[in-house]
Amino acid sequence: MKTLNSLSPIILSLLRVVVALLFIEHGTMKLIGFPASGHAGPPLMSIFGLAGVIETVGGIFVLLGFYTRVAAFIMSGEMAFAYFMVHIHHGIFPALNGGDAAVMFCFVFLYLVFAGGGAISLDARMGRA
Repeated sequence: MKTLNSLSPIILSLLRVVVALLFIEHGTMKLIGFPASGHAGPPLMSIFGLAGVIETVGGIFVLLGFYTRVAAFIMSGEMAFAYFMVHIHHGIFPALNGGDAAVMFCFVFLYLVFAGGGAISLDARMGRA
């Protein structure tokens, strides 16, 4: 148990990096069409364009562990907003309405608001852990 506890800050950093990479992918799909989704990207000056910017820029901040808590707070709110704006209208169950990723991202980012970036982050390096 002691070994698991001692590795917790490193695993937190690993979780942060993996979630950020997945989130950045959603943003770049909206902004630059990569990876190709088969859908035209939204206009930059739209709510979905703003979502793409938040997902890409915020994702990069979280990836680096730079102002992790602030970026995660914004992205958690974006995912809650996305769930209630887009997914809930297709039914209450996230697995059926396509909102399970939004719910998961929302709560992982909410966790990062409180946990911070972990041991391997720019925040830790700059003494803001």
